[in-house]
Amino acid sequence: MRKDTMLLAAFTQASVTQTGVGAWMHSGSDPHVLDADYYINLGREVERGGFDLIFFDDRLAAPAAYGGSVREAVRRGSRVIKLDLLTILTLVAANTSRIGLGATYSTTYYNPYHVARAFATLDHVSKGRAVWNIVTSLNAEEAANFGVGEVLEHDQRYDRADEFLEIVTGLWESWEKDAIQLDRETGIFADPDKVHQLDYRGKYLSSQGPLTVPRPPQGWPVLLQAGQSGRGRQFAGRWADLIFAASTELEGAKKSYAAQHDVAAEAGRTAPPARILPCAQVVVGPTEQVAREKKAYLESLGDPVEGLIQLAELADVDLSAFPKDEPFPDDLLDRVTGSKAVMQNLLAGTEKAYGRKPTPADLGNFFAGRTGGHQFVGDPGQVADEMAEWFHGYACDGFAIAQNDSPGSFQDFGRYVVPELRKRGLVPEVDATPRTVRDRLGLGSRVSRGADQA
Repeated sequence: MRKDTMLLAAFTQASVTQTGVGAWMHSGSDPHVLDADYYINLGREVERGGFDLIFFDDRLAAPAAYGGSVREAVRRGSRVIKLDLLTILTLVAANTSRIGLGATYSTTYYNPYHVARAFATLDHVSKGRAVWNIVTSLNAEEAANFGVGEVLEHDQRYDRADEFLEIVTGLWESWEKDAIQLDRETGIFADPDKVHQLDYRGKYLSSQGPLTVPRPPQGWPVLLQAGQSGRGRQFAGRWADLIFAASTELEGAKKSYAAQHDVAAEAGRTAPPARILPCAQVVVGPTEQVAREKKAYLESLGDPVEGLIQLAELADVDLSAFPKDEPFPDDLLDRVTGSKAVMQNLLAGTEKAYGRKPTPADLGNFFAGRTGGHQFVGDPGQVADEMAEWFHGYACDGFAIAQNDSPGSFQDFGRYVVPELRKRGLVPEVDATPRTVRDRLGLGSRVSRGADQA
């Protein structure tokens, strides 16, 4: 039996879609995602529910892969609204005191100096709670929005991302811990010998430094990453503190967990290996019957076409180009330039559910009412028992709980599941002691220059 405890992340979006197909149509969902109060209330619910962090998914374009147009996505409200996340998290930071605050920022189209400054600022104003969800952008629409004519090839995106992280972490370290003196007698604000230029020159990127924000309270804000390809695993092995995984079945999750730890060991990682959090859709009620009724309601809201719109965006493949009722071709995954792992898992799940090679109609229907990841459905004890099986079986170090409706999913999880996990010793009681998220989650220091500030 493991001696550590689960990490719990609330996984959401600054969008009416949330992370579930048709979620904005849920009778209990708050659709006012353009209002500050929406995010303030959401952050408070997540903190009250016993989660360790909240993080927001993002992409830099409206979905247009399906049919080559945004029209159907706009009609259905499918991820067409995506607000800037650092603004959102500043609101949440001011109205919470404990939870980690995660934003998705791309290494493909943003500038590393800007990202370093933004997350260092968030870390300071939140007293050490910033979490960066690192992604490499893959859609042609994202490239077009940033005036880029050609999308970088998959491995090149990660090569560029390595340079991006070398710059960002170097800039975070450009001020040593005790650089600021604030000595009014001598008039010395900071010791110039403890503030360093970076002078980084890479193949793709360069930056002079130093950063205009002193060292963040965490040294490095927490690094979260979701790449599941071979190159993505290498990147995570080097950089990630937390890994957002796409596993849908227990045995596959165990294999993925072991493989990621092997990659980290091969990379010579001296800090603790990344903690792995599979995406999970939890549908829970006071009884199993109530949970099954909730699940049926969620599935009734799902639009198969919207499911394909979202999956086309994730895969960067036009799924409307395939005959609706004919099986996908054998080389479908070879055409995927986006998230192969998500598509592979969903195709396997669809094939298992329908007992045949899936068609686009099958895939759309299967994804309707889902958020991706494994579904945990039942009463509080049933859900907690199954989560414990994953945790003790070394399939994960916790879960990223995807949002079915807002804020109901997180309220239900905090009300029903967290107390059951606590009974089993899998989740600790809330500790209100002021600490950084990196310290609270036992992620260890990642600073190399100067003494750690945490």
